[in-house]
Amino acid sequence: MVLTQRRVGASGLLVSATGLGCNNFGRAGTATETLAGTREVIDAALANGITFFDTADMYGAVAGASETLMGEALEGRRDRVVLATKFGHERDMGYAFPAARGSRRYIRRAVEESLRRLRTDWIDLYQLHLPDPETPIAETTDALDELVREGKIRYFGHSNFRGWEIAEAEFTTRARSSGRFISAQNHYSLLARAAEREVLPAAERYELGFFPYFPLHNGLLTGKFTRDGGPASSRIMSARRHVWEDAPWEALEDFRRFCDDRGITMLQAAFGWLLAHPAVSSVIAGATSAEQVEANAAAGDAWRPDAADLAIIDRLFPLPADPGARV
Repeated sequence: MVLTQRRVGASGLLVSATGLGCNNFGRAGTATETLAGTREVIDAALANGITFFDTADMYGAVAGASETLMGEALEGRRDRVVLATKFGHERDMGYAFPAARGSRRYIRRAVEESLRRLRTDWIDLYQLHLPDPETPIAETTDALDELVREGKIRYFGHSNFRGWEIAEAEFTTRARSSGRFISAQNHYSLLARAAEREVLPAAERYELGFFPYFPLHNGLLTGKFTRDGGPASSRIMSARRHVWEDAPWEALEDFRRFCDDRGITMLQAAFGWLLAHPAVSSVIAGATSAEQVEANAAAGDAWRPDAADLAIIDRLFPLPADPGARV
C-alpha cells in the first residue's frame, strides 16, 4: 500500500500523509511497552504505507525507551522510513552536565544519544521539543546547521513555538545566512484550534511544514466514544477521564451525523479536515495496535472536505474567542 506523499514546507523532505506518533512505545501499561508490541505496530505501519515516524528522546516510562525500542524494531529497514525525533524537553535525560536545552553542548550530547538508541547514522528531522528561553536562538540554529553539514541530521524543525518565536527564528537564520527550520509541530485538532490564530499563519508565511499533535484529541475524535462512555481500556477512560467528561457532546453528536450523511467515519473526517489545510504535511497519530494503524492509514486518504463542508465544521467547532483580542 502506498499513501499520498506530502512535502514538508519548502524543503525536499517528503512524508506520508499519515504519520506514526511513537509516544506510546515504551509507555507503561500499553501493548507497545514491549519490543514485541512496538514491532507489531511498526510492521503494520510499513505494511499500510506509513513511512513517517515521529518520536522524542524523552518518550517512554524510562527516558529514551521509545527510541531504543524503535532502533531494535527497525533494524535492517532503517532506509524505508523517514525518522523524526526531538530533543530539549524539560524531562531530565540523565546527562552528566547542566546546560540550557537549546545550547550547542546540550544538542551535541543529545543527538549522539538519540543516534545510538535509534541505531542509525542519521536522523531525517531533528526537532527542538520546547522553546529554550536560556539560549539565544542563533546558537541553537547554528548548532543544528552544523549537524546538517556533518550528515548527522538532514533537516531540523521545532515544536511548541508560538507565532512570534517562529518569526524570530526565521529572521535570525536569514540574517546569518544559515540553515533554517523547515517544520513546526503544535497541538491542533477540531477540538483545539488555537494554533489557527498565530502558529499556522506563521507556518504558512515562512513555508514551514506543520505537524499537528494530539490530532484526534486523545481518541475523542475516533468515533469510539459517546456521552455514555467508551472503551474501558482506552487512555481516556482509564487515565484521562476529564477529557471525556468535559467533551462538547452536542457538537460531537452533530459531527457524527455530519459524517453519517457523507458515508464516512469521524476518524476519516478528522484526518480529512486537518489535511485540507495547505500547511499540514502529515497527521501523526499514535497507536498501540495494528488495527489502529490500519484505520489511521486508511483515514489519511479517505476524504477531503469541500468549502461547504468546511463551513459546516467551522460552525460545529468554532475557533474560541481570543482572550487577548480588543473589543
